Order: sequence, then C-alpha cells, then structure tokens
Amino acid sequence: MAAPAPTSSSVPACGDLPAVVSAFADAFVDFAVSGIFFPASGSTSTPSPPPAPSPPTTFIPSPSRLVAIGDLHGDLPKSLSALRLAGLVPPPSSAAGGGADEPSASTSWAAGPTLAVQLGDILDRGGDELRLLYLLRRLSLSAEARGGALLPIIGNHEVMNISGDFRFATPQGFQEFSAWAGWYRAGLAIKRRCGGLEPQPRNPFLGVPRAFPGVKPEFWDGMRSRLAALRPDGPIARRFLADLPTVLVVGDSVFVHGGLLEANVEYGLERINSEVSEWIRGAGGNNARAPEYVRGRDAVVWLRRFSDGYNCDCQRLEGVLGMIPGAKRMVMGHTIQTEGINAVCGAQAVRVDVGLSKGCGNGLPEVLEINGGGAEVRVITTPPAEAWQYQKQEAEKAAKAVKEKKGEVKDGLALLVRESHGLKEVEAKA
Repeated sequence: MAAPAPTSSSVPACGDLPAVVSAFADAFVDFAVSGIFFPASGSTSTPSPPPAPSPPTTFIPSPSRLVAIGDLHGDLPKSLSALRLAGLVPPPSSAAGGGADEPSASTSWAAGPTLAVQLGDILDRGGDELRLLYLLRRLSLSAEARGGALLPIIGNHEVMNISGDFRFATPQGFQEFSAWAGWYRAGLAIKRRCGGLEPQPRNPFLGVPRAFPGVKPEFWDGMRSRLAALRPDGPIARRFLADLPTVLVVGDSVFVHGGLLEANVEYGLERINSEVSEWIRGAGGNNARAPEYVRGRDAVVWLRRFSDGYNCDCQRLEGVLGMIPGAKRMVMGHTIQTEGINAVCGAQAVRVDVGLSKGCGNGLPEVLEINGGGAEVRVITTPPAEAWQYQKQEAEKAAKAVKEKKGEVKDGLALLVRESHGLKEVEAKA
C-alpha cells in the first residue's frame, strides 16, 4: 500500500527553518576554512536579537596559574608548539584525531583553571592567520568550559590589518583569505536559499575595490578578500578581534603588546579597550581611522621604550606601574628578543616575543609562567631534545642579510608590488 501523502501540517515550511539553515551554513564555512567545528549555540528556533556587545574585560583577579605567550604571526605549527609547551593543549601523542599540527587535534583545553594571555600579532608574516584565529577562539571556548581562560590581546599587526595596511601580509596569507572568501560566499548563498532570516545576511564585499593599482593582478582577489574580512565591521574582525582587549591587567601583571605611558593610564585602560572594540565593530564606519592611542610610535601597540635593549627608562616604567593599583610588572610582546624571554628594570619589564614564527625569526618556543598570585615567575623553554628543530643556521642568516642589503630579498608587500614601484621604500621592521 502506498504511503499516505503528507498533510500540509506535517511538511516543514521553509519559513520555519531559517535558524537551522543559518547554523548549518556557518558550521559549513567554519569547517571548510579551519577544519574546526564550533559548539552549537543552542536552540535552532527563530533566534532572538543578539545582545548588545559588552566591552572587553580589562581587570581580572590573579589566577592560580598564569601563562603568557608572545607574537604568533601566522605560523600554526610553531604556535601549537608554544601551546603544548605551556600545557594548554594535549601533547601530540594524545591529541585526538588528525595530525599533530592540525587545529582539530588541539581544540581541547588541557590546563584546567590556567589563565593564558597571548600578546597579540596573530596576523601577518605567515600563511596560517585564519586557522590561528579559529583555533584560538575554539580553544578559548574549551578553556571557559573547563574553568580556565585563553585571552589574546590586540597587537599592532591587528590594528594595521583592520586599517587596510597589508605591508606584512604574505602571498600565502592572501591565498588563505581568498579561499575564505569563496567559502563565505557559498555560505551566503546557502542562507539566501531559505528566506526568513532576520536580519538578512550582509554581503561584506559590497563597496570593496576589485582592483589595486600598483599591485600584481594575481593578488587582487586576496587583497579584496582580506580587506572585506578585516576592515571595521568585517566578518573576521567582528567575530575574532572586536572583543579582544588592548590592555589587560591580571592580578599584579599588566599585559600590553607594545607598552604603556602615563597618558595612556590617565586616559583610562577600560576606555581604551572599549573605544578600540567599538572601532573594530564599525561604530565609525567601514573606513574609520584607528583611535589615536593605537597609532604612532608611542601608541600602546607600537611602543618599544621598555622592550628594546637593556638600557630602558626604568624610573619612568616604575612611575607608570605606580599609576595602576597593585601592578608590579608590565608584560610585552612586539619586539623580538633573540636571546629568549627576559626581564629588565628589576623584573618590572618582561619581554616575551621570541620571534616564534618562521616568518620573523623562527625562534625557539618559550612561554612565561606566573604562579602563586605573582610570587613565582619562570620561563618554560623548549627541551633540548626538541630544540635542534628551531636552531638557526648562522651561515644562512648571514647570506640572507647580505641579500637583503642588496635588495635581493623581498618581504611582505614588497613581494606583491610591481618592480617599477621602488621596493626599497617598503619598511620591513614592525
């Protein structure tokens, strides 16, 4: 006997499915781009309007264990090495599924109540920028579920990219964003197959230039995709960067990518965090200029006064810390420490950027650990049995330095610009 024809009440109308379709499209894009699935947000019924975004956290009480990791710069394998070194993710032998350097193998938080701070500069100089953003966000959700926390902060390279300054993006980085754009458009198409989504999905590519004079045409799509993703209110900027703090105070430790001066503290650390977050969310429009205190030589993400060399202005640093109740040390990234993590000014200035990424030093992975509410501070470094992988070949470095001096080695945007455009004018230190 033939099955009875379904009644109209038993056939789901497309209008009943917008939330399901939207969730499927988002999960599809996430996995296609990163190889990672994110936890379901809950009910698939028609969602209520999202709550108003809250400003990033600025002050956090001291945890039982605090870890700091420096700049990552688009290098997924080396970043995973640092995360494992800190004990934040399982070692390769016990990571579930996938290869040791696959994000899906390291999305489970293994450090209990540990609070980890990543000092910014996730972007540029490497080809795994998006996969790193996805990994850090997924790992932060796992940490939260297990009583811990992973908190990246904003670095100068995040500010540069949100501002459309791609001087230090690599061809591989542009390719990654170009691939993201293809999957993102596919997700938009899936959502538009079923009406009823409120608000309607926005096309982030509208109004973004298709051509970039002076840049080789083969990179135009990557530049357009990167600009659409990372400009203020772009989908990647809004999702992964807008809720990150620019300055974070955890117990007696102040974390900032570049450094703080008196004027920054007087202006207000919470105010800085809130206004940078609003800029990234697009409060001033897609082309809004970055706030002043994240632009310029003495900006909080650019300052090198306490991280460059050993003759720092320790008296001034002591004065700045004295303006923040209970602060004993400033932990900074931004400036590569070729000798590894170190401290000056009586350990009031701690510098943790080891040049980890292969794109800017291929430094030995190290992490900073603070225990006992700030009483115990130590450096965890790569064991000697593994360190040989990262040792730099001095002869190769010397040969590269000679080529750089002759203009034979091109970095960042210099790789993308036509030969006739004076590549020597492209600054290579940031």
